[in-house]
Amino acid sequence: MAKGLQQFKNHLSYSQIADGMNAACDNARRLVEDAQILFDSQRYPSAVSLAILSIEESGKTAILREMATAQDGKALKAAWRSYRSHTKKNVAWILPDLVRNGARKLDEFDQISNPQGDHPELLDNLKQIGFYTDCLGQAHWSVPSEVIDESTAKSILSVAQILSKKRIHTEREIELWVAHVGPAKQSTLERQKKAVYDWFKAMEAEGLIEEGEIPFAEFLDCQESYNQ
Repeated sequence: MAKGLQQFKNHLSYSQIADGMNAACDNARRLVEDAQILFDSQRYPSAVSLAILSIEESGKTAILREMATAQDGKALKAAWRSYRSHTKKNVAWILPDLVRNGARKLDEFDQISNPQGDHPELLDNLKQIGFYTDCLGQAHWSVPSEVIDESTAKSILSVAQILSKKRIHTEREIELWVAHVGPAKQSTLERQKKAVYDWFKAMEAEGLIEEGEIPFAEFLDCQESYNQ
């Protein structure tokens, strides 16, 4: 095996992006299944760390979709940097908790992408705590089996299972995303919302996506103007 991995950092075709999204989804499910096996064996620290790796794999799909709309080399470089950043890939882990607390519209989920939020670092720290011993605080030895209990493991595993639900991504999905969302990328928030709505309706028209429990226009909180 080569001494160092040669990480690809250039342009991907729509087909390659869809393949990458599907690979990430498949691996996210594999990791969460492995985490479940460890949880059932009461190996809670390792279960937590693997579940967090699954969350990170699930997070790659949104980054890859956005990569398709990179307008120049600088944007492409930033997208690859996010793709390989642990904390950029795990931002959605608080989504189930926000839903439990009543979030139903896009604006109510803005905490997920808040650059001032500390939740990505918290989850990454928990992953490290589940894998390694360390000397923390006032010379305190952190031991995984003493820090992570069944309740913590069950909570993180549940999040990973929610985020790793199976869905097939296609080249056509990426084509439609670029066609509708790409032109609005540097526009106002309302214009971006409308672009995402148009992408969703185009996907729906081709049988590539279905409405969820909450209608997508209602989720975007612009139902009247979008349906005119």
